[in-house]
Amino acid sequence: MKLQYPFVQLPVRFDAQTLTAELAQLDESDWQPHPQGFAGNSALPLISVDGDPKNDGFTGPMRPTPFLAQFPYLNQVLASLGMVLGRTRLMRLSAQAQVRPHIDQSYYWAERMRVHVPIVTQPAVRFHCADADIHMGAGECWIFDTWREHCVRNSGDATRIHLVADTVGGDGFWDLALGGRPHQTDTAGWTANYIPLDPNATPELHFESTNTPRVMTPWELHTHLAFLIGEWKPQPLNAEVQFHASRFMRVWKALWARYGDAREGFADYRIALDRFTEEMRRYQGRVTLRNELDFFAQLKALILLPALADRGKVEVSVELRESARAVSATPGPGIDRHFDRPVFIVSPPRSGSTLLFETLARAPNVFTIGDESHVLIESIRQLRPVANDYASNRLDESAATADVIENLRRSFLDALVDRAGSKPTTLPLRMLEKTPKNSLRIPLLNKVFPEALFVYLYRDPREVMASMIEAWNSGGFRTYPKLPGWQGLPWSLVLTPGWRDLIGKPLHEVVASQWQTVTDILLDDLATLPANRVYNVNYQALIADPDKLVSNLCRQLDFDWDQRLEHNLPNSRYTVSAPAPEKWRRYQIEIEAQLPRLRNTIDRAYSVAGKG
Repeated sequence: MKLQYPFVQLPVRFDAQTLTAELAQLDESDWQPHPQGFAGNSALPLISVDGDPKNDGFTGPMRPTPFLAQFPYLNQVLASLGMVLGRTRLMRLSAQAQVRPHIDQSYYWAERMRVHVPIVTQPAVRFHCADADIHMGAGECWIFDTWREHCVRNSGDATRIHLVADTVGGDGFWDLALGGRPHQTDTAGWTANYIPLDPNATPELHFESTNTPRVMTPWELHTHLAFLIGEWKPQPLNAEVQFHASRFMRVWKALWARYGDAREGFADYRIALDRFTEEMRRYQGRVTLRNELDFFAQLKALILLPALADRGKVEVSVELRESARAVSATPGPGIDRHFDRPVFIVSPPRSGSTLLFETLARAPNVFTIGDESHVLIESIRQLRPVANDYASNRLDESAATADVIENLRRSFLDALVDRAGSKPTTLPLRMLEKTPKNSLRIPLLNKVFPEALFVYLYRDPREVMASMIEAWNSGGFRTYPKLPGWQGLPWSLVLTPGWRDLIGKPLHEVVASQWQTVTDILLDDLATLPANRVYNVNYQALIADPDKLVSNLCRQLDFDWDQRLEHNLPNSRYTVSAPAPEKWRRYQIEIEAQLPRLRNTIDRAYSVAGKG
């Protein structure tokens, strides 16, 4: 929730030693790692959805977990704050660990305060919010502005533990808030009322039962829109966006007057909501809020997703969505907080991967570096073929050192743009990438991007090899023009293991070996991955009905898709000569001479994706 000040101390304080003594009964196994894998961050759930300690969500009735009953004084602390309780946890931060800079940007956080009661702490634990920097003392009680960028750093040598409660407030709570003291402010006569343990107390706690709408009321809709509009930076497009927003509010209010939240109105609500979404999507990356967040991304979080519950239970809030300008690129276990299921198209060169890539890149929620990643990857010295005596472009997981992982993730993140050329404003994001060399780097990519999805693109090997011969002869695909020891046309396309055995061979044998080696390696690597992370596409099906194939593929990959494709797709940027049926027959004699020795690989590739 946005506040007037970065930090406000509430006029209550508690016995941190008594709280610490209550926590002594906990076992290390009770603590759970942070859901997004932040190193040194762990939590113990006290109040969660349905009282389930394993449910870290925001949607559903909040109830006490079995842990809460173990702490009598902690229950009294919560009761004394006079508030309706949402998700509540003990949050632990190890020595020398941090909560990275972020802004809490979601529907859940729009109307909820986050209350901190430090239990175990030390002066080296510093909480930063905007330009303010404070230490929250043990037993104190604080709230802060989650709409500004904030972070926590524990520079000390001991663990920090806070009681952290999320709340929409309550009668007693707002009295406390009104009596609060902004940080670094001397308020004459201000004191914090000490609340000790009462052994005879039987505190009554109140919990959230409703936290997402069935249908958002027009009054709530107006509140969220007014808030976002009030947060705009001055921009030429603001008036245009406000016109569409005002019209949508009037349409929604009329639908509410007709249906209320009755299910019979869901279809009409959905039509209005989808139309407004498409109107607003054109402003993605073009309208910015004062805290540097993207207006469309926040509109989606506050309204477009939660406004109508016609698609089942949807989790509309994700904590710690980091700002793209304050990100470390080191992955942690569990959910990748920067790259949400990045998609890599893999295939032998000249299989049509550029055409598929350029088509999928038209999806509105997809980010790419705009081209192939040769320079980005081979700018890292140890990933260049020269570092391994030009063995090949093959890179397995042993190449994924900590430095390589850090550099690759950060380099990709810095280069990504969406279809409008705009940089990402929220994380995690959906990335799309295609580089034929990466068909030999699947183990490396899998290590760098633990959630990666791979799309194997199959094309008739005869067509692929014909296109490869054409590419070699064109001179436009020379990847290693001065490859030591190589004779003949300068080396083109992917550098495959065993290339030295091809010295002196005719070109059609070279490309046949390239195709076979790449196909065998990528199919072997894909076979080691879970089946739900590998997708297969047949190039011929893409050409025959692009709209159907791409729509279905986007649905599988969970990409948004708002295009209608013509039957004939435009040529890709790397087209050498105009596509034509049976074009491969220009090299029919040379290619057919190679087919018998390729038979096993051809049959295997066809069985995987050729039938699609």
